[in-house]
Amino acid sequence: MMPPDEQPPFVRRLLDALPLTVWSVDLDGRITAANSAWSKFATDNGAPGIATEAAVLGRSVFDSVSDDPSREQIERAMALLRDRRVPVVRWEFPCSSPNEERVFLMQVTAIDDGQQVSGFVFSTVDITPSHRSREALINTGIALAEAISLDRVYEEVAHQLLRAVPSTGFVIALADDDTAEFRITHRQGYDAHSSAELEVRLLRTWLDALATGEVARQSTNVGLEITAPLITAEGVLGAITLYAEPIESEQALEEAERVLAVIAAQTAVAIERAWLVRRVESKRRLEAIGEVAAGVAHELRNPLFGISSAAQLLQFRAKEDPVVEKNVGRILREVERLNRMVTSLLEFGRPNAAHLVPADPEAVWDDILDGERARLEARQLSIRRVRPEHTVRSLIDVEQLGQVCRNILVNACDAAPEGSELALISQVSPVGGWRCRLANGGPAIPPDVLPHVFEFFYSTKAGGTGIGLALCQRIMDEHGGTISIDSAPEAGTTLTLTLPPTAAT
Repeated sequence: MMPPDEQPPFVRRLLDALPLTVWSVDLDGRITAANSAWSKFATDNGAPGIATEAAVLGRSVFDSVSDDPSREQIERAMALLRDRRVPVVRWEFPCSSPNEERVFLMQVTAIDDGQQVSGFVFSTVDITPSHRSREALINTGIALAEAISLDRVYEEVAHQLLRAVPSTGFVIALADDDTAEFRITHRQGYDAHSSAELEVRLLRTWLDALATGEVARQSTNVGLEITAPLITAEGVLGAITLYAEPIESEQALEEAERVLAVIAAQTAVAIERAWLVRRVESKRRLEAIGEVAAGVAHELRNPLFGISSAAQLLQFRAKEDPVVEKNVGRILREVERLNRMVTSLLEFGRPNAAHLVPADPEAVWDDILDGERARLEARQLSIRRVRPEHTVRSLIDVEQLGQVCRNILVNACDAAPEGSELALISQVSPVGGWRCRLANGGPAIPPDVLPHVFEFFYSTKAGGTGIGLALCQRIMDEHGGTISIDSAPEAGTTLTLTLPPTAAT
């Protein structure tokens, strides 16, 4: 670096305009030149009274160093560069002030004319934002690695994201595997909008981010929104949109996008892990219930057989007493009901191993509808059947899937008004699998009941065991599919079955 009086005016102005500090020293560490930013840096960081370049020329750079570790770092850097062992030396260092803690990057290079090293050039830049971003990413990774529930995942993402990127809110939207529709599962901020409004307004942005697999940004009347896709090795989960505060530079904006992209990737993995943990816990719970159920059923079967035999004998001998005969008949009906429950308990607790083979689920429905024709005719029910556009083959156990179809058909028949129509609509799902909906126009299931319909021993039907739908859910889980139910006063009740395509299983 040339002395100030020998530097061209343009070079001088250029150095002074730099946002980072730049200064040069000789081999002994005496300052030979400095830009204007360095004077303020030196004044603020340990060398009060040094405010102009003229005042600092000839002074030692160590005058502005207040601690031994920093002095040793500078001396070590100068020694490495003087011996040409490295081309450049960099390190980060904190710099505290009463208001905040900031982090700077120091870079030192040698002034080398090819023959010898005659001095060194130091430059310092404020890297506090990127340092905070790195800290936030590390903290997010650690926090999400420990989260095994969705609520904890969302809590940690909110905490770390708002620390990493200045913002006033964000939303996480997940895509439904079957319908590909986006639903906001967590939000913070955006108080002036409902979730439904946000889903409509942000849908195009989410789709664009997922289509490219990259972060997208858009300026709206509410400010700057940055969206990152939530993608894992298993596929698309959804997207996360951040409502950012004004960002002063393109560099800062790109840094915010990089941070959001990394947090989105960590979030996607954490959500998928939480889902897996929930499925494993549900499976273990059902297995535990099944073991208890099978044990209870086994203990009940023999006593019920004895009661039934004794009641039948008593009925045969009491035909001349109408009162006794009536009560014995009641005993036999209750024994039969208990026997049905015992059979259901055994089916749930000790299910046969599923033998999955590629087959068309529609063929299963054909057999069930044919076998239940008498039930439909008894209540004068008609079936409106819609088949998929083309045949879908899934890995299924025909007998077990038939058990599911029969169970939900019986429930639909019991709930449907006599003489009405049942709608059985099947189609190809967005992922190429099979999706089937069975709808009836009967009374809606109460909102407080709906969340419990798949629970073991939960039933609102007179004489119901509360095992049928729980068994259906277990069978569908073993097939890698799903079973769900929706109910509304004007639309009736719709039960949906899904199965993955053969290639995905």
